Amino acid sequence: MRKLVRKWRDSKNEKFALPTHDDPDDSRLMDTQEQEETVRSLEAIQAQQSRLWRTVFVALLFCYILFLVYSIFQQASFPWELRYHAYFMEEVSSWMVVSADWVAVLACSFAIIGLLQKSMHRRRWIWYSGLTGIILAIFWLYYMLRLPKFRWDVIWLPFGPLFAAVVCLYVNHLLNESSGDVRKLREYMYAYKSS
Repeated sequence: MRKLVRKWRDSKNEKFALPTHDDPDDSRLMDTQEQEETVRSLEAIQAQQSRLWRTVFVALLFCYILFLVYSIFQQASFPWELRYHAYFMEEVSSWMVVSADWVAVLACSFAIIGLLQKSMHRRRWIWYSGLTGIILAIFWLYYMLRLPKFRWDVIWLPFGPLFAAVVCLYVNHLLNESSGDVRKLREYMYAYKSS
């Protein structure tokens, strides 16, 4: 082992050299203006990434809402024609299925509001979405358990809006944590003037 270390230290070949911190830029202090520029650029990058990821998840939720609205229209116009609703033909009336789908739309709308809102209450809206998703999950699971055979292909009915709320809560947490790290970096700025 000692021979290998000696070989790495003495080697002129970059492939075998140990990493060092001899770079003069690594050890120099940044003056206040450089720190401010760096922190400002990190804040801008973080804000841009936050907008991007919030928009991506809002778009996904919006697509799910469009699917649910299509499902509501189909159930209202042609009851029990969709396979995932037809399983419940003997257990639930058509208006209850339509109502449950509207509640799912409401839950996803709460999550969208929570992701897009700029106030401190954004997490509260996502929690509303999660609580609405729990109520919906209880409704659908009750009727799924009453079926003669449990249908795994409709497991998204009870857990779709709940899963969406949990994912949005997690995304919101990660983005807030990232924003907090950038704010913490601003607090750690030190006073130094280069000469």
